[in-house]
Amino acid sequence: MPFLEPVTLRGAHARLEPLSPDQCDGLTEAVSDGDLWKLWYTAVPTPEGMRKEIDRRLGLLAAGAMLPFTVFDAEGKIAGMTTYMNVDAANRRVEIGSTWYAKRVQRSAVNTQCKLLLLTHAFEKMNCIAVEFRTHFFNHQSRRGIERLGAKQDGILRSHQIAPNGTLRDTVVYSIIAAEWPTVKAHLTYQLNDKPR
Repeated sequence: MPFLEPVTLRGAHARLEPLSPDQCDGLTEAVSDGDLWKLWYTAVPTPEGMRKEIDRRLGLLAAGAMLPFTVFDAEGKIAGMTTYMNVDAANRRVEIGSTWYAKRVQRSAVNTQCKLLLLTHAFEKMNCIAVEFRTHFFNHQSRRGIERLGAKQDGILRSHQIAPNGTLRDTVVYSIIAAEWPTVKAHLTYQLNDKPR
């Protein structure tokens, strides 16, 4: 089986389907909920740029460098995008990233469900030895979310990238390794199913 193979992943709170051009209208509507592209410290496509972003991600899929997904909420409505990226098949490592969600599903069970689905597939089907997460130093909401998953900070890549606005991005790198996966899986499953509300 190829390391990256398009697949649909399903959970009670979200579904991940392979990215497709026919999802453009739904993705455009989702990204418009919250004006997400205005956040200076992250790269989220504009409504006008959604077709170009879909084409970019599908081009990376064709090159074997990314496996992009469209996120659907429990009602079956498009809620965002996520990917496996920075693929290192030889060392069985991927990064989960290039993720954004419509404002209406932020701080809901959608992100936890998506991460549980992606991590389960990465560790249990792709046999990954590690899964990475990366975010901008100033993206505090993303950093808190990654830490809540159970990922541990590996370090900070200083002046890692030049942002579109010309500023230098310090990138915070986190990971979950295979030995940690059973505990992380139990934690995420508890968060979704057993935690008192």
